[in-house]
Amino acid sequence: MALILVTGAAGGLGHHTANALADEGHDVVVHVRNQARLTGTDVGGGRWKGVIVGDLAQPDEIRSAARQAREFGRFDAVIHNAGVLHSPDVLTVNTIAPYLLTVLMDKPARLVYLSSSMHRTGSTDLRRLTAGTVSYDDSKLWVTTLALAFASRWEGTTSHAVDPGWVPTRMGGAAAPDDLAAGHRTQAWLATHHDVTPATGGYWYHQQTQAAHPAARDEAFQARLLHALENRTGTPPD
Repeated sequence: MALILVTGAAGGLGHHTANALADEGHDVVVHVRNQARLTGTDVGGGRWKGVIVGDLAQPDEIRSAARQAREFGRFDAVIHNAGVLHSPDVLTVNTIAPYLLTVLMDKPARLVYLSSSMHRTGSTDLRRLTAGTVSYDDSKLWVTTLALAFASRWEGTTSHAVDPGWVPTRMGGAAAPDDLAAGHRTQAWLATHHDVTPATGGYWYHQQTQAAHPAARDEAFQARLLHALENRTGTPPD
């Protein structure tokens, strides 16, 4: 069985993903912004291998979350699920947090990053990163780019991006048309199965590869984004 970290697991897709993995017998560590959001059954029933607490809108707490994660040793898989939609924190939560957690933690065997079909209308203008004018679409293009940039960066680590669809969670809203179960199935599958093609660098929707924004596969843009994030955080990608 695998040791797996799921960020943003207090509710929504993250909680469903963590539950599905635990039901399969995996050792699941959940990250939450506030431990009070976990139910008593979750915390006291031995369902989780552990709980990591940190507000991913706060750089110091992102670093704290990485330190907490390192105490568990090397994960088999990390699912970067945490995200926000209508918030001034879209850059920090959706892009900077996955970047920092990735480069500060021990490298897992598998990395999975939650993207969105809306990444296709994101901007490649990285001046937005320093100007504070980042949209949700931008943040999802950039985290998709990170996923594909990391796909060949470290020996022994694979990396994928997943579009879970527009699903009826607190973020997606009750009227969202996509299937909630299908929304978490792909990331759980990528975190635990070996018979995945491509083995790394895929952009997935419901266990099928899709075309990502061309910039996400552009090595020059990948390098520019990594450089911009290093400058913003003071933390290099290696």
